[in-house]
Amino acid sequence: MSPSSTSFEQNLARHAASVEARLGLLLDARPRAGEIARPQRLIEAMHYGALNGGKRLRPYLVLEATRLFGGDEEAALQVGCALECLHSYSLVHDDLPAMDDDDLRRGKPTVHIAYDYATAILAGDGLLTYAFDIIAAPETPLPDSAKAALILELARAAGIGGMAGGQALDLAAETQAPDEAGIVLLQSMKTGALLRFACEAGAIISGRSAEDRAKLRRFGEVIGRAFQLADDLLDLTADAATMGKATGKDAAKGKGTLVALKGQAWAEAELKRLVDAASEELATYGEAATALTEAARFIAYRKN
Repeated sequence: MSPSSTSFEQNLARHAASVEARLGLLLDARPRAGEIARPQRLIEAMHYGALNGGKRLRPYLVLEATRLFGGDEEAALQVGCALECLHSYSLVHDDLPAMDDDDLRRGKPTVHIAYDYATAILAGDGLLTYAFDIIAAPETPLPDSAKAALILELARAAGIGGMAGGQALDLAAETQAPDEAGIVLLQSMKTGALLRFACEAGAIISGRSAEDRAKLRRFGEVIGRAFQLADDLLDLTADAATMGKATGKDAAKGKGTLVALKGQAWAEAELKRLVDAASEELATYGEAATALTEAARFIAYRKN
């Protein structure tokens, strides 16, 4: 392991600890102003779904993209936690029998197994809605214009033209395998959209120009492609113990992936190309972008 990769993983773990501590506060049992009550079983299931480990990569990207521009770190932590709530909702729902049908997530029973189907659906609904609550809340120290921009971009990244639409295409791919262009589109929506938002959010939080927003958005798009390609490789090559969930499911369901379509050797070469492209997007920022370019390498070459 190189010194830079060791430093990156330490930085990732440090940010993850901050995110988990904040999520614990946000997802406690105390009703907030305007709430009537927080039903115990529901808030426990939401807490279980959002605080069950994980790398917290998306909040990391929000925090480091904000730091790149000298933005407000408290605001970035709040927005990163909002994004993690939304990401966690997607996992809770994706694990349901009607979707990807998984009993394990990060080596632990999924929410519908630990609780029940109805509670898992409601926990996902609660996490999704709470994401926008966190951004809009007065505790998030941003001007209303920045909050509105973040809410708009997150809604579009998560909704019909982003993650939810990508999930629909992914389900359809179980019965009719898409071609290469279809796979790229599906993955850019299902996986890439939230990673793209995480990067662009740093520029929005920091009040940067449209040009800076576009650069971070393109960087996010590239690492989104790398993330999904690496995920597809791991589904083919890693074991369930390493991944903390079932592997080999794409092949078993006949889902089209770029790895299945073009082969492992092509995928490994493409990952290197994507890492180089991601670094090039941020070249104008010099060493200040090191944390983000190291994140691109980590995404491409991770083991789980």
